[in-house]
Amino acid sequence: MKTRRRDFFRQLGAGTAGLGLGFTGSMASCAGQPGMSNDDAQKLFIGDNIAVAETSSGKVRGYILRDVFHFLGIPYGKNTSGSGRFIPPVKPDPWKDVFPAIWWGNSAPQIMENRYADRFRAFTDHSNYDDISENCLSINIWTTGYKEGPGRPVLLWLHGGGMINGNGHDQDGYNGENLSRLGNIVFCSINHRLGPFGFSDMSGVGGEKYAASGNAGILDIIAALEWIRDNIGHFGGDPKNVTIMGQSGGGGKVCALTAMPSAKGLFHKAVVLSSSPLKAGEPEFTRKVGWCILKEAGLVASQIHKLHEIKWPDYLRIAHAALRKANAEDDSDRNGGKRGFNPVVDGYWLPQHPYYPEGAPTAANIPMLICSTFNEQSPTRFDSFLETMSADEVIEKLYSGDGGGPVLGEKAANAYDAYASSFPKMNPASVWSMIISNRKRYIDLANVKARQPAPVFLAWFGWQPPLFDNRMRAFHCSDICFWFFNTDKMLTHTGGGSRPRELSSKMAGALLQFMRNGNPDGGGLPEWPAYTSDLGETMVLDDQPALRNDPDREARESLT
Repeated sequence: MKTRRRDFFRQLGAGTAGLGLGFTGSMASCAGQPGMSNDDAQKLFIGDNIAVAETSSGKVRGYILRDVFHFLGIPYGKNTSGSGRFIPPVKPDPWKDVFPAIWWGNSAPQIMENRYADRFRAFTDHSNYDDISENCLSINIWTTGYKEGPGRPVLLWLHGGGMINGNGHDQDGYNGENLSRLGNIVFCSINHRLGPFGFSDMSGVGGEKYAASGNAGILDIIAALEWIRDNIGHFGGDPKNVTIMGQSGGGGKVCALTAMPSAKGLFHKAVVLSSSPLKAGEPEFTRKVGWCILKEAGLVASQIHKLHEIKWPDYLRIAHAALRKANAEDDSDRNGGKRGFNPVVDGYWLPQHPYYPEGAPTAANIPMLICSTFNEQSPTRFDSFLETMSADEVIEKLYSGDGGGPVLGEKAANAYDAYASSFPKMNPASVWSMIISNRKRYIDLANVKARQPAPVFLAWFGWQPPLFDNRMRAFHCSDICFWFFNTDKMLTHTGGGSRPRELSSKMAGALLQFMRNGNPDGGGLPEWPAYTSDLGETMVLDDQPALRNDPDREARESLT
């Protein structure tokens, strides 16, 4: 069968016309992550009549790579520049020719200066950026087949970057090929408006026309979900089984979406990695930023239309300067609300804070999986000198907050002792990292979510990569490639090989189970019950995964 399939692909690659592909990729190659084989057969197939699919805007043409169909950079919305700036997204105009869905869409405008100045960070993440413009609303799709059979579960990946940076193909670990093949699913990722282009709240300046401006970037994601609802069946997906998943800023997007009535029914499960925003922005502050933007641009309210005419690099500079001034003028904490360019509780699109004081009603029936890493912050990551600190030196850092994390003051010594007792095999530098990366905010989110009907499952990723003399630890972003079965793609996060791959196969299996039925149990990890506030059931993800009941509760309590 495998030989006949390859012969079929070779015929297509040679220009066989008039065939609509409906191939379902094999799931047999799971011992190693696909793409690492020494097989000499052709891997890539691309041509006029290969991987052509329908969409509501017109036909698109992708390619086949290692038996997985790739469709990249498909527009799901119009250009957002000019008159499109600050307003909700609009569906793209139909096209007559076949759209070449063979390369990434543009990244959203963001600060690019010195993006690669930190050579250690550049090496570790080796982020992928292409053209940058406001014409950035695009979706990428990986699927094992289309135009055939029952719909496959769909995953929509929302990239990180704190709402101001990133794109859907930023890290190699974001690639959806391997997970699509492993689980016979449809994997999607998107680009959307970020920072001042997605979250400049001009409603206080411009009135009703700009009522959605503070949430335009998150409305882009809803537009992408609507596109999935209307089109994913053409790519073999089931629009009634969609999981949204995001890390860091992407996790914040997931939480916001669960609280938005206009997103209800567009997705059915949610995964939040290294993020726990119980709250969104407060309108009093976000509208103040809008006024500061107008002032920084040298305009008055009647001239708000001129903000549409400013070139994006200039608007980016103006908006960030305005945000700094707004924060300097208003140093109140706004009850803990977000203070940057983020979604805002505007009373309509986002009626309330997502999980404060309670979870939004729209989230009640959405199962959620939450995961954080042991070492979200690790000051010694690229500094070997700090690795040799003594316990007393770490306590001094904790006392003052030097090196990151909270200023613990007189609580510093007690906190150090509590974490050192809970994790006796860790050296002082590791204890320091655990304290400033503490799980309190993730537990807060899990506790709120646990009060809703749908279950929540909690994980804690502790796998330590053998890189940079073992100083990297389980750092922020390090778990992503494990969930997506990409440890052999993201070598600068894992080192590659069988050790990370073994854990990755179990984590990816659990994610696939969660996508299918809202419960990660049975995917290869130990038995994984839903989280409860009383027991704190936590799946600790390491070389030997294990379920533990709130393993750092006493340590966390030392911080309060």
